[in-house]
Amino acid sequence: MLLGVGRPARNIEEFGANMGSLAEATPPRPHHAIDPRPSDVYLSCWAKSGTTLTQQMFHQLRMVSATGSIDMDFTDISGVVPWEDTATMVDMDMSADQRAAPRGFKSHREYERLPAGSRYVVTLRDPHETYVSMHRFFDGWHIEKGAFSLEDFMPLWLGGGPNGCDYFTHLLSWYARRDEGDTLLATYRWAVKNKPAMIRALAQHAGIEASDETIETVMAATTREFMHEHKDRFDDALICAVMEERLGIPANSDSTKVQASGSDAAVLPDTVASAIDDLWAERVEPVTGHADYASLAAEIDARFA
Repeated sequence: MLLGVGRPARNIEEFGANMGSLAEATPPRPHHAIDPRPSDVYLSCWAKSGTTLTQQMFHQLRMVSATGSIDMDFTDISGVVPWEDTATMVDMDMSADQRAAPRGFKSHREYERLPAGSRYVVTLRDPHETYVSMHRFFDGWHIEKGAFSLEDFMPLWLGGGPNGCDYFTHLLSWYARRDEGDTLLATYRWAVKNKPAMIRALAQHAGIEASDETIETVMAATTREFMHEHKDRFDDALICAVMEERLGIPANSDSTKVQASGSDAAVLPDTVASAIDDLWAERVEPVTGHADYASLAAEIDARFA
């Protein structure tokens, strides 16, 4: 028997019914929760802000360091760098040892809802770009193709993904920790444009030995071209299987997180862009002093100069 509405959502109410039924279908069990270790690394970028890229960087860094080779022997990157907020849904044992040390976990959470005393890696992205990218990601998978216009998508964007938080709560939480030694904070665009430096900073932060050869090997495994060639490893296959079984949403729906080209914020309607800008002015500027994302990003990027 299918749960929810038995197909991709056509409106916000149907989306809520589908997600609610998934959350209720499997009761949480003790092994679905992380038993924190000081060496753990949380890759806690906001939705569509570089999480998949940092998962791949982190996993290949530790595998090349440990074995001398990259590891693409997985069906889903979140099977080897798991996501606690979907552990109940996919019945993932979060307490298990991983393929190499240190353990790493995906998250979209703010700092205050993660275990304290570990290490954290966060990339920030322009909110307009995240909006376009998230709509592109959901359209034709969670939601029926074309059912939600960009104007209709605001409630889903504000949700931030499973057990996540809104964009602004996330950004302010991690911006406040920019000087903390346990936090590596970068912008997504800087990380992509300065990939060798980002990989090296990630290795140092995670306590992974990384030679120049290791950095080069990981760089090759994190190009858009390489990841797009292997896009079936970055398409939430574990969640797709559950959604097909329980919601009737085909597992071959377009759920890949690696597109051939990036998302262009210029396609945002003026009404949506203005609504995002108003939220920034209300919530971010008074705390950070930055009137827009470009100004805040320049501050973060300058820290790597």
